[in-house]
Amino acid sequence: MTKAVVLGAAGGIGQPLALLLKANPLVTELGLFDIVNTPGVAADLSHIATPAKVEGYLPPDDGLAKALKGADIVVIPAGVPRKPGMTRDDLFKINAGIIRDLATGIATSAPKAFVLVISNPVNSTVPIVAEVFKKHGVFDPKKLFGVTTLDVVRASTFVSEVIGDLSKAPSVVVPVVGGHSGVTIVPLLSQSSHPLPSSYSSSELEALTYRIQFGGDEVVKAKDGAGSATLSMAYAGAEFAAKVLKAISGEKGVIAPSYVHLSADKAGGDALKKELGKDLDYFSTNVEIGPEGVVKINSLGKLTDYEQSLVQAAIPELATNIEKGVTFIGTPKL
Repeated sequence: MTKAVVLGAAGGIGQPLALLLKANPLVTELGLFDIVNTPGVAADLSHIATPAKVEGYLPPDDGLAKALKGADIVVIPAGVPRKPGMTRDDLFKINAGIIRDLATGIATSAPKAFVLVISNPVNSTVPIVAEVFKKHGVFDPKKLFGVTTLDVVRASTFVSEVIGDLSKAPSVVVPVVGGHSGVTIVPLLSQSSHPLPSSYSSSELEALTYRIQFGGDEVVKAKDGAGSATLSMAYAGAEFAAKVLKAISGEKGVIAPSYVHLSADKAGGDALKKELGKDLDYFSTNVEIGPEGVVKINSLGKLTDYEQSLVQAAIPELATNIEKGVTFIGTPKL
């Protein structure tokens, strides 16, 4: 019996994400929460012939606590979408308060749950959740994850386009490390399961790297003011959630990329900090997940000089993003 909860379930990411979780056979109960429309979303999903029982809640009458009760895994896509001209960092002013309040609800109603943060800017919102949990004495770094899977999904898709065979996209694996915005997204294309053509030039490599880093901008521009990546993000979020659900159910050797607190695996985290040459608290890399959360934080592996330069460019931006999230919780409310 596994209960999954989606916070922000009526939104552009939340609805398709809830649909994909309803279709996952490992989910037996699905709790949905949002500030509007959640009962309707729940009623709609409840007609789908899969095992999960679905219930939707609104803020009145302790709806957040009711949605979270008994949760094993909580996925958070709540927040406002990015609009043209907005960076993920611009979203911080709006989304930080939303995430703080939801994290407080989790800390009091489902402190043992795996928490998967999708809400942008992930580089800052994950530290916000961690700091709230610390204040409530329930912070477990092994169970807090920033969802960076969309960067991996994009990298897999774009590489399959380069090699001229989209049918290979599901099997293309490209490690993507760092964080989840702009220059903090570092695709390790030299480690791709499907190598780029030998004729691929350095300028083409740089262009592909840039496209992976700023792929979200393509969607924002194409939607022309109507939002940002929702369907692809829901797919990526469900993919990562599926891996966590497999780990919770006892499957061994589950490995996925995620933005985590490096204390989740002290040995692996310390080794990664040495690789980086910087004492960061958070970084995204491949992690092994088990029934209790993070089992192992993996190293970056062998990097090219170009990839090493990308990692070094990412570090100061990450440090600033992390500090912004920590400071937000440390600052007294006005």
